[in-house]
Amino acid sequence: MDTGLLHGVWTAALLVVFAAIVVWAWSGRRKRDFDEAARLPLEDVEDLEGDTQEAPEPRRRRSAPDG
Repeated sequence: MDTGLLHGVWTAALLVVFAAIVVWAWSGRRKRDFDEAARLPLEDVEDLEGDTQEAPEPRRRRSAPDG
């Protein structure tokens, strides 16, 4: 088997894998899961954790020494 044929088979296999991933991602069965995942950045932390948690205090910068 020469390398040209091997490269062609490898390319065809990767093309099939890519097409399968595209079909899986765009299938109607996955739409609800992807819509839910798309809304995650917009959800409040309380909604995700189920309890209220205070935000941590911001760090304070140290002032430069006088002199």
